[in-house]
Amino acid sequence: MADWGFLTNHARVLVCIAHDPGARLRDIAASLGITERSAHSIVTDLTRAGYLIRQKDGRRNRYQIQAHLPVPGPGTRDPAIGEIVALFAAQGRLISGPARASDADAGGIRQPQTH
Repeated sequence: MADWGFLTNHARVLVCIAHDPGARLRDIAASLGITERSAHSIVTDLTRAGYLIRQKDGRRNRYQIQAHLPVPGPGTRDPAIGEIVALFAAQGRLISGPARASDADAGGIRQPQTH
């Protein structure tokens, strides 16, 4: 089995949050096979970079992906991060487990058009 992955953990966290915007860090960590501390660090990175907005909902957090922002990297403008996350979320639950993400599960992210 390969010891590398196509998506970074940051991208995998975004896909996980797209599937469940109310996911707890514990749940994100467990579904990705990373530590809760790593999940917290990644969510903090994404929040500081502006890709996530964290909103308190009682004792829990809900996350909103800023889908209009460009994919990070030198000289990138298209596609927007939301299009990439929606593509992976729509292709099925790439994180782990047999569940499949539907369009409604993508957290309100605009789905790519298929022709």
